[in-house]
Amino acid sequence: MLVKTKYFGEIELTEDKVITFENGIFGFEDYKRYTLLYDVEREGDKRIISWFQSLDEEALALPVIDPNFVMPSYDPSVPSEIIESIGTLNDDNAVILLTLTVPSDLTKMTANLKAPIIINSETKKGCQVVAENSDYMVKYNVYEKFQA
Repeated sequence: MLVKTKYFGEIELTEDKVITFENGIFGFEDYKRYTLLYDVEREGDKRIISWFQSLDEEALALPVIDPNFVMPSYDPSVPSEIIESIGTLNDDNAVILLTLTVPSDLTKMTANLKAPIIINSETKKGCQVVAENSDYMVKYNVYEKFQA
């Protein structure tokens, strides 16, 4: 299928790259289909930031990051009944991503530790949840991680 995107223009996408979010994501509950994109010009580099692109709204594209880059001990506590709808998760099929906020002043770049996006790579289903961990912040500064 041909998909229009905010940052990558028109791209060809196969059905196996579509991830369905039954309830959408926070603030965008009406948009249910997404995919993950990355900058192909950086293909040889380790991809740190990807784009969480809506297939229902081309202007909706969020930068996302692997939480292990931000906080190697990241382990969100979420009620199992919330994520049951995406299928049984294990170390091989669970993909966890954090949304990034990237302001013009890059020293203020933050990751949302409180509301991870969880994807089951086998079922191609995902959900966004609120982690019960009291020490996880919505705006966790990550600029120093990129400097390291």
